[in-house]
Amino acid sequence: MARTADPNRRESILDAAHSIFARKGYAAAGIADVAGELGIAHGTVYRYFENKRDVAAAVLNRALERIAAVVMAEDATATESLAEYRAQVERLGHRLYELFVADRALGRLVFYDLGAVDDELRERLRAAHEMFAEYTASYLRNGVAKGFLRPDLDVDTTARVINGMIFEGAAQVTHTDDPQRLRDRWIRAVVALMFDGIAR
Repeated sequence: MARTADPNRRESILDAAHSIFARKGYAAAGIADVAGELGIAHGTVYRYFENKRDVAAAVLNRALERIAAVVMAEDATATESLAEYRAQVERLGHRLYELFVADRALGRLVFYDLGAVDDELRERLRAAHEMFAEYTASYLRNGVAKGFLRPDLDVDTTARVINGMIFEGAAQVTHTDDPQRLRDRWIRAVVALMFDGIAR
């Protein structure tokens, strides 16, 4: 928790930590690196955060909030036709991947580094995945209720499978030289699997 009232300074520290943790990895990064990125003294960082782990928790929380804002931007029950439903899924996919393309460090932090810091952050990440799965399940329930999807669909498991595909694609963005092309290919593949299946 912040130990001072200046939110701008706190946010700039989180921005710097976001970059440093993504570039060096959490284990190799230190408070000195964060302070150096901003040209401030170590003590200034400690006025806002207890330690490096406290900084990591705040960076993870902020990253998850950004993802949640995209995931929850649409009303899961708003579509009234299969075409609208498919367009909504594609729109969400584009917004989510745009987030990861615009900030390629985000995927590394969320999917690789910060969830491995300790058990508490790992649990926080697991809880976020559960929340995202429930939100995806609400879209699937809408699809079943309106006849867009098969009535015997295992909604909860399918939601986790879909999210696994989406988040794996988002994680891959951190490793490619052409994130826009990867984004487009990944969205097409996920949407095709959801709506068309893979049968000939």
